[in-house]
Amino acid sequence: MRTVDPARHRERRRHIVDAAAGLFAARGFERTTTAEICKAAGMSAGNLFHYFPTKRAIFHAVFVEDEQERAAKAERFAAALASDDPWAALLDVVDLLTAPALEPLVPALVMEAVIQAYRDPELEALLSHDEEDERAAVTALLRRAAAAGALDPGLEPEATAAWVMALIGALYTSAATDPSFDPAAQLPTLRLILRRFLRPGARPAPDPAPPSAAEA
Repeated sequence: MRTVDPARHRERRRHIVDAAAGLFAARGFERTTTAEICKAAGMSAGNLFHYFPTKRAIFHAVFVEDEQERAAKAERFAAALASDDPWAALLDVVDLLTAPALEPLVPALVMEAVIQAYRDPELEALLSHDEEDERAAVTALLRRAAAAGALDPGLEPEATAAWVMALIGALYTSAATDPSFDPAAQLPTLRLILRRFLRPGARPAPDPAPPSAAEA
């Protein structure tokens, strides 16, 4: 019986995923064919299916972090949550969550994953699990910032965390849909927005009241 080398097996799977990721980013999941993935990976269909049963399984694997990536991310979250400065820790987590947007293929892959998740419950569960962990970390840091007086007291941490995640998501969306958008150049703006609107300090003036019927 042939012995499988686990390290070699992981290496070949990663090679296939990397080859397919470029195609998925450029063409989307539906328009990418198995034959194109085989050509990009330099292997036959029979060899490809030895590592992945379907094209969709390859697509799922694009969004699964390996053990080293998961450990590094968990370590960053743990360090942030243990920090004595929740505001600096929040910005560090934002940097962590936005870093993949600077990679050429990632924004387009994220957009395609969002599209596919509507028809793929397994993919939706995979993405939701990661998003829940990320949002929980942001919420915890906002709660700590509020307790330390470093968050505008008019902001509720859980609702604010949803807006922080939405801003991070917007960075990916803009990078995927606007060729002129440079996510690296826009990161300082994102940090400035968070600083100005989340930190306590001068509040913007309220919107003026609409004119009365007599004034109109």
